[in-house]
Amino acid sequence: MKSIPKKQRFVVIMAGGKGERFWHVSRQKTPKQLITLLGKKSFLQEAVQRVQPIAPKENIFIITNAAQAAMVRKQLPQLPAGNIIGEPCGRDTLAAVALGAALVAARDPQGVMAVLPADHVIPDPKQFQKILTGAMDYAVRSGKLGVIGIQPTEPATGYGYIQSGKAIQDQQTEGLGADIYQANRFVEKPDLATARKYLKSGKYRWNAGMFLWSVEAVENALKEHQPEMAAYVESWKQIANSPSKLKTQLAEDYPGLTKISVDFALMEKAGPLFMADGAFDWDDLGSWPALERHLQKDDFGNCIVGTALHLDSSGNIVFDNRTKNKTPIALLGICNAIIVATDDAIMIADKGKAQEIKKLVGMLADSSKTSKLL
Repeated sequence: MKSIPKKQRFVVIMAGGKGERFWHVSRQKTPKQLITLLGKKSFLQEAVQRVQPIAPKENIFIITNAAQAAMVRKQLPQLPAGNIIGEPCGRDTLAAVALGAALVAARDPQGVMAVLPADHVIPDPKQFQKILTGAMDYAVRSGKLGVIGIQPTEPATGYGYIQSGKAIQDQQTEGLGADIYQANRFVEKPDLATARKYLKSGKYRWNAGMFLWSVEAVENALKEHQPEMAAYVESWKQIANSPSKLKTQLAEDYPGLTKISVDFALMEKAGPLFMADGAFDWDDLGSWPALERHLQKDDFGNCIVGTALHLDSSGNIVFDNRTKNKTPIALLGICNAIIVATDDAIMIADKGKAQEIKKLVGMLADSSKTSKLL
């Protein structure tokens, strides 16, 4: 069977997150997806670069929030300005998916779309492109909603899981370049004991938030399971090609939308679903300690970006993001710490407390002296 023409492929990248666990390099106006932690490009720039061989640039949409839209446009000058849409307020992923469906449907009712996160690390873009293309082809051939599942490498408790069913091998999967399975069910973030069982069974994949479907399939699923949201899709797609009209309408509609994830609202209700095997290296890079997987360590297990001196210190992450007054950072008897320096703040944290940085960020709003650091 033939592959879907490139002009019918669309990619919607969700880029509205706060990235609080990477404070204080990550801020509200420049969150994780817009900053550079590895290499010379932001995570969002890398995400767009990965999909450009798959879809024309006019078929790539970025859904962010209003506060970040200007920075996103600055980082992605190759995309049409109207393809970068700022949500007036956060309403979780169902709203973003519905908005993406309206944008794509207005361009091509026969199109197929991938909905992808903006902030993941994928070292082998060609393998990712091969699997994504195959999964998009299968979405059209089968008429099903689909997801890419990542093979777990550890009993992680920070991800949702997908229980995979039997492999699908029929005429619709011929020549795809991707292995396709039934997706039996979605499972919320488990405790450690359960995650270990999932890993041992070999029947579960991490849910990385990568979704695939034809316009027709997602519109039908919304009509069946989320009729109120489906009505908004119909309304938005009538004005989707007029950025000013769409902005005005979203400002009116968004505050009243139900805040719910696409997993709860759609994927756990619709069926049958398929899962493409995400046979490529992948990292969510969800916290400062995750950087250790991508940075070179010295003989004492320290990962240092910038200039640091250390004595009797090991297992530390030092990230100097200052643009001026970059004096050396000296460590004495410090172990398993995170030290992050910017021009206006310094954070020193126990590496084991990295997931609680969000609580620290929450405290910043309580004082006029620190709220500017959000």
